[in-house]
Amino acid sequence: MTTTTRIATSALLGLMIAGAPGRGDLAPARAPEVAPRVSGPQEAEVIGVVVDQRTQAPMVLLQGKRDRRQLAMAIGPAEATGIAVPLHGVTPPRPLTHDLFLTLFGRLKVSVTRVVITDLRDDIYYATLHLNGSSGELTLDSRPSDAIALAIRAKAPVWIEDRVFDKSGGEGTPSRRPHI
Repeated sequence: MTTTTRIATSALLGLMIAGAPGRGDLAPARAPEVAPRVSGPQEAEVIGVVVDQRTQAPMVLLQGKRDRRQLAMAIGPAEATGIAVPLHGVTPPRPLTHDLFLTLFGRLKVSVTRVVITDLRDDIYYATLHLNGSSGELTLDSRPSDAIALAIRAKAPVWIEDRVFDKSGGEGTPSRRPHI
């Protein structure tokens, strides 16, 4: 080994041991990469049914599983019962309307696969109910409160389009009280 080779090898070993900066460290600084925001529907958890202290109206609270944004929808008292009863694991002495529909679906061999809250327009929420049966998948327009009540009973996921969070404020209680 020549003297020049020995010096170069020693210098390289010295730099490696001393922790010399790598190629990436010597490159010009770049702005940090920000991951693109994921958009589209996200699965949500039905947190509960509460009464708005200001209006005394029942509200269903939902929270996105991806970004933890919250949504509060004003609903009627009957719809609040239809959601709260199965959410708390209570079995009524007689079937409620949503129980009747789920029984009917079962006898027709139709299952609830998912619910999607699709939009908020003019203070009204919109949803679709996705069913699967022997003839394939069927999508029905639905009030979100009915769709949520069925989804809880069927143990089907509730999804919310990102635009719904955006339009409602997405941080919990909306500034205006949209309703179902």
